[in-house]
Amino acid sequence: MFTFTKDERLLKRVDFLRLSESSRKISTPCFLVLWAAGPDPACRIGITVSRKVGNAVTRNRIKRLVREYYRLHKALFPPLDINIIARRGADKLDYQGVCKELDRVVERLAGLTRSC
Repeated sequence: MFTFTKDERLLKRVDFLRLSESSRKISTPCFLVLWAAGPDPACRIGITVSRKVGNAVTRNRIKRLVREYYRLHKALFPPLDINIIARRGADKLDYQGVCKELDRVVERLAGLTRSC
């Protein structure tokens, strides 16, 4: 249950491009979340952190924090393809800060998918 398997990841460039072309976005101060219905009935997550955010150590830390949040809260995520893009300022967040921002995102995603 507390795993993050390859089936739950966005791995192909085509999937990331499809999400970037979709107009469905949720914005927080430190993250931009792109989402769309996927081909599978399960949730798939992609994490993007550009070099503008920080060096390799910082980028990997942000990705680890986001993966850990997803791993522990995956039951809350609706069955969508989601790309979480870190913005400048995400490097200053600790795990609680990441949880606060992504909790808001998950609540909005759940509300938006219920109305669709």
